[in-house]
Amino acid sequence: MSKETLLKLNRRFKPPVHPFNLQNEGKKSYAMWQYEKGQDTIRFYLDRYTEEEMFRGKTVLDIGCGAGGKTMFYASKGVKEIVGMDIVPYYKEEAEALAKELGFSDVFRFVTGDAAESGFPDDTFDTIVMNDAMEHVERPEAVLREVYRILKPGGRLFVNFPPYNHPYGAHLSDLIAIPWVQAFFSEQDMIDAYKELCKTVPDGQKRIDFRISKREDGTEYFSYINRMTLKRFRRIKAETPLTVEYYREVPLRPFLAPLAKLPGLKEYFVKMAVTVFRKDA
Repeated sequence: MSKETLLKLNRRFKPPVHPFNLQNEGKKSYAMWQYEKGQDTIRFYLDRYTEEEMFRGKTVLDIGCGAGGKTMFYASKGVKEIVGMDIVPYYKEEAEALAKELGFSDVFRFVTGDAAESGFPDDTFDTIVMNDAMEHVERPEAVLREVYRILKPGGRLFVNFPPYNHPYGAHLSDLIAIPWVQAFFSEQDMIDAYKELCKTVPDGQKRIDFRISKREDGTEYFSYINRMTLKRFRRIKAETPLTVEYYREVPLRPFLAPLAKLPGLKEYFVKMAVTVFRKDA
């Protein structure tokens, strides 16, 4: 396989709707897209927990909040206070603008930082949410240890993420529409193709800077994802001091549920891993 093969094949697939492209087209900001998708970020918990249990009167932390849209959705559920945390500094302005627009400035604040070293005092939060964040954090084990420290006794962490071998688990669908592209092409081929495709969009360099970094030896890699698989997450889950209160693997489609249960195939046919952790009192 090669960059050229990837680019040729990519032209045969229709790109999924992606917020980066919607924003470029002037149709919707990333922050507003997140806000409108807020219900989707918690729907997998609602067969076991209510929105009131998660948010009403609670002090909440949203790890990996992005531009803050989903954070504002959580704020709309009656939180006492909510903090959005992201390692990307330019999201702060977008998040604060949306908070002002929607009337949540009095309960919201944005913190730029690494969730593995949050700086919050012990026992600060009732609820912590990691929606589509577990696959991005550089040190997931350290993040869970930090979450344990800053959760109040009895508090809960809500985690959901698509495993790396999900059809779009490489998180390149803003420009690469090939499902399971990471299973067929090398990382270098994907990097080369993605950089080529970035030439076609006005914010291409920003996207490259967001996703790609260099190692000490000069080689490039996708630094915005940690290749979190179900297998790796099971190991991390078993080692955390938090108690696993709920766990679910959601198949890509209901008719694919049998494949999503097979050990050799589930990594490719699970849409979302959903977990609720509790800090015991």
